[in-house]
Amino acid sequence: MADDPTTIELTMTELRHIVAYATACAQPAPAIFEHHRPHDRRPQDAIDTAHAFASGAKRSKALRDHAWAAHRAAQEARDSGQAAAGEAARAAGHACGAAYLHPLAKATQVIHILGSAAHTARALELSAGDDPAIAADHLTRAHALAPAIVIDVLRRYPPAPPGYGRVGELIRRLDTSLRRPQAA
Repeated sequence: MADDPTTIELTMTELRHIVAYATACAQPAPAIFEHHRPHDRRPQDAIDTAHAFASGAKRSKALRDHAWAAHRAAQEARDSGQAAAGEAARAAGHACGAAYLHPLAKATQVIHILGSAAHTARALELSAGDDPAIAADHLTRAHALAPAIVIDVLRRYPPAPPGYGRVGELIRRLDTSLRRPQAA
């Protein structure tokens, strides 16, 4: 696999760090979701499952199940006109699903690394009346939260792809920021 230019080397330790980062970026998401849908714990369950994996639990079907459940909660929230709740649930689903980052050298994989941060930023932005400064603040925090190991993995992938609307813009902004060389 190391000699195959279409694949990326990923260790379980790196995956755990990516999930820990994604979970940290998504911490505000369940509260936003539960503000609109107080009896639905699917996003919180996804965050809890992701945190358990990042802390050493096995990579299991529960991660996929909770990620999909959070994504279903996102769709239901959006269908009910609760856009901020939908983005928050999507952030939780991405945090949980990051455990299954594919070792493929494709730009779309960057979404698995940074999706939880971007969806949380969008949820916060929508919750504040669509204020882009709120999203920018969250991306600044997400940048500060990124450990060197996550940045190293991110840099193995091509830059984030075009498209994906406002969330795509936020992903690309964070991606560009994290790829910049750090001043010594």
